[in-house]
Amino acid sequence: MLNQLFRRKPLEKVLGDLEDGPKLKRALGPWALVALGIGAIIGTGIFVLVGKAARDVTGPALMLSFVVAGLACIFSALCYAEFASMAPVAGSAYTYAYLTLGELMAWIIGWDLVLEYAVASCTVAHGWSKYFQDILKQFHIPIPEVLTNAPFDIANSQVVGTGSIVDLPALLIAGAITCVLVRGIKESAFFNSIMVVIKLLVVLFVIFAGIPHIVPSNWTNNFAPYGYGGLSFFGHLVWGEMNPATNMPAGVFAGAALIFFAYLGFDAVSTNAEEAKNPKKDLPIGIIGSLLVCTILYIAVAAVITGMVPYDQIQKEAPVANIFATVGMPWARLLVSVGALTGITSVLLVMMCGQPRIFLAMARDGLLPKKFFATIHPTFQTPFQATILTGVIVALGGSLLPLDILAELTNIGTLFAFVVVCAAVLVLRIKQPDAPRAFKAPLGVFCPIAGILLCLMLMFSLGWENWLRLFIWLGIGLFIYFIYGVRHSMLNKESAGK
Repeated sequence: MLNQLFRRKPLEKVLGDLEDGPKLKRALGPWALVALGIGAIIGTGIFVLVGKAARDVTGPALMLSFVVAGLACIFSALCYAEFASMAPVAGSAYTYAYLTLGELMAWIIGWDLVLEYAVASCTVAHGWSKYFQDILKQFHIPIPEVLTNAPFDIANSQVVGTGSIVDLPALLIAGAITCVLVRGIKESAFFNSIMVVIKLLVVLFVIFAGIPHIVPSNWTNNFAPYGYGGLSFFGHLVWGEMNPATNMPAGVFAGAALIFFAYLGFDAVSTNAEEAKNPKKDLPIGIIGSLLVCTILYIAVAAVITGMVPYDQIQKEAPVANIFATVGMPWARLLVSVGALTGITSVLLVMMCGQPRIFLAMARDGLLPKKFFATIHPTFQTPFQATILTGVIVALGGSLLPLDILAELTNIGTLFAFVVVCAAVLVLRIKQPDAPRAFKAPLGVFCPIAGILLCLMLMFSLGWENWLRLFIWLGIGLFIYFIYGVRHSMLNKESAGK
């Protein structure tokens, strides 16, 4: 039994899966992959979460939080790029874990990726709804209060009612994106590229239009009101201080753990490996290129918005748009809201595109029902049934669950995935040092080790509630694996037939 749980899938078999059965359409070049990465990264994190992070956790030191989170991501991105060049197949971290750590860990990371992509999509749909409602308010178009929010929220660790029944805009955008994704990857990528251009122009507008309104004293008077620490261990403060208003760790490292969500997305490029024209060359370009562009823009935006108004005046809902209204630029508020809405739409598209391809990879290995999750549409060449299921999950989660729960749950799931990928690179370097690598992460073993340590540091800086939710989620996944996956594993069946 133990041999089966830790049996690894040979690299030759992973590559051989590309030749078996219906294939996805190879339509993505390097710039399309970079656009997909930028499309996934710039969105809810910069247009929504910066308000909560700056006001309650970091103050203007949010800039440093982006640097810390960016470093963790850069080391992880280099490891992703190395794996993607070796095994250019759908599945991302799930496939990499199967190669190096065995079937049980592959299942755990695959189940964890549902947190990263599906739950992240719920978060993004929630953020999209808030900006959409902000635009409607500017045109004095009302939405009934009962259709504007999730039915409950979390305040001071207490569950409170919001007076709403469902977040209808979040529900509708999830349905619309699902229809686009079912139609085809080429159409989805073209739609994404248009949105990426629009949101990059808006981000540049935020930076350059905001610079004249910067008041340096907003930085210098209280740059790090909560200190430079915020490092905690399972929610217990190790270094730094607590925010007395929220009773949560605050500071640069606590902020990095919170806004880590803003970087989620570069790894989604690897889920489209089977749709890349030249995956061994283009995937590393897409992963690393999109992350570097977005890191620079994030730091610049954080500097501008915390310089325009005092950090404690930044609003939680639609913060960037409201800042421009505060400084006497109401017309800019509409422009930023439209750009943010466009940007968040592209994030939702890429995240919801990645999840069905994780399901596809797991179903090919027999760990999920193959007839449902691995079925490719004969005309559109997309995993349409898995895509529709993802759409249903996102529609329900985004319209019924509050933002704080979704964002923090996504963060810990993503960090866990990054730790596994960095560890898998270490294992493969030792076990298969001569395996062909079109791209190799630099600095030897320092790169994966630094990625592991930084991601673990950010994981431990999240509250114990996040760990509890992660363990419950993984417990549910293990129950499914031992009930279904372990008995239907293709690798197990092949070994038994020998």
